[in-house]
Amino acid sequence: MGFGKEDISAHGFRSTFSTMANESGLFAFDAVERALAHQDGSEVRRAYHRADYFEEGRRLMLWWADKIDAIRSGDALGSVETQPSEVEAE
Repeated sequence: MGFGKEDISAHGFRSTFSTMANESGLFAFDAVERALAHQDGSEVRRAYHRADYFEEGRRLMLWWADKIDAIRSGDALGSVETQPSEVEAE
C-alpha cells in the first residue's frame, strides 16, 4: 500500500476499526467502545450501565477478522457479508 513504518501507528488501526465498525451499522456503539476498552465519560452512566456486550463483541471480532481477511486477499475495501462468519462455540 506504500506506507512506511513512520506512517503507521496502533492508534491509527484502532481509529480505523472504530470507524468501520460504527459505520457498518451492525453493532451497538457501546459494543465497539467496549472492544476498544474505552471507559464511558459519564460517571453516572458508568455506575449504572454494566453490560459487557460479550456476545456482540464476539460477533464484532469475527466481522473484523473477516474484513481483514478480505483486505489481505486483495479486496482493497474489505467487502464482506453484512454479518460475520459463524464459528462453532467450543
